[in-house]
Amino acid sequence: MPIHDDEVRATVGQVRRLVAAQCPQWADLPVTALAGELEGTDHVLFRIGGDLVARMPKIATAVDQADSDARWLPVLAPHLPVRIPVPMHLGEPGAEYPWRWTVVPWIPGDTPPRLGCDDVPLAREVAAFVRALHRVEAAGGLVKPPGSRGSALRHVDAGVRRVLPRLAEHDDGFDVAEAEAAWDACLAAPDWDRDPVWIHGDLQPGNLITDAGRLVAVVDFGALGVGDPAPDVAPALWTFTGAARDAYRKAVGYDDATWRRACGWALAPSLTGVDYYRHSFPRMAEHGRRMVRAVIAELV
Repeated sequence: MPIHDDEVRATVGQVRRLVAAQCPQWADLPVTALAGELEGTDHVLFRIGGDLVARMPKIATAVDQADSDARWLPVLAPHLPVRIPVPMHLGEPGAEYPWRWTVVPWIPGDTPPRLGCDDVPLAREVAAFVRALHRVEAAGGLVKPPGSRGSALRHVDAGVRRVLPRLAEHDDGFDVAEAEAAWDACLAAPDWDRDPVWIHGDLQPGNLITDAGRLVAVVDFGALGVGDPAPDVAPALWTFTGAARDAYRKAVGYDDATWRRACGWALAPSLTGVDYYRHSFPRMAEHGRRMVRAVIAELV
């Protein structure tokens, strides 16, 4: 079932033809679609042989990631303590597929539980990745535009206010008035007033690759850019629970104002996501409900 009404879903046949035409060195490798549960919201993924993955954008808002990954991930990779999927090929449109796409290494491993992980060592390892990323020279980097993670929270206020009345029509396991009060508390936090930093912006469990429980890679840099570090503090809420949540927040650092903005970057996409994904992607909607409850518990 498509997640979005306007999806453009590449097929195995299209990927085979694209690889044969643009990457003849891999033309003899089998192409297989990844299982649906491994698919995210923005791309359709295909294995090429045993060691490669084709990432095919499926919505127009994701089409810039191929160029961004090809430009910036090689710059960032040497500074980071774990692997990231530096593209091995930047593909062009073709075979009736309209957008650029990438081939990246397949990084074997597992992902943490999608609805919360109380693993203190893992929390500290993810925090170490974030600290390393935030130390990379950001001058000349990809500046986050208004409304994207890493910009000021006020730019997404209208979208949050718009969805609250629709959420009030459902029982999602949280009080909508309390959610609005939590959002008001996030908005009241001072804006980031120091130099912007590189942020990943989407350190969800599905974007963390582990081996025997330890972090070995971080993937999916669709929210990459230079801005407020708060979205990379938000995984304390959307990835970790219990003692791991506290350990991550302590290890990643930053002040109370940044923590409140981080709560905002956990809350805003969760409120809009519960509404947007209610029927098309129930797992994502349930993750959003848990995030809303966590932020309410933190701030209200």
